[in-house]
Amino acid sequence: MRSVRFVVSGKVQGVFFRASTRNEARRLGLHGHARNLTDGRVEVIAHGGDEALRELEQWLWQGPPAAQVVEVVRTAHEGEVQQGFFVF
Repeated sequence: MRSVRFVVSGKVQGVFFRASTRNEARRLGLHGHARNLTDGRVEVIAHGGDEALRELEQWLWQGPPAAQVVEVVRTAHEGEVQQGFFVF
């Protein structure tokens, strides 16, 4: 199990990106959160198995129907991760 931080750029705020990410992450059995950043991007912290994290990353490149993703940056995350998956 590992934790990953994704930062998603593009038209990702105001399009139900966080809620849709929560649903996908829960489907994949991941823990963590999604939150809007002040610069218009969305940060996703996810903890789980390698395959589930890869699937989430692929999904983040598409997001919900109204999203227009330009970039997804993946880095390791070393902090604590809550049980469940939350949006802020």
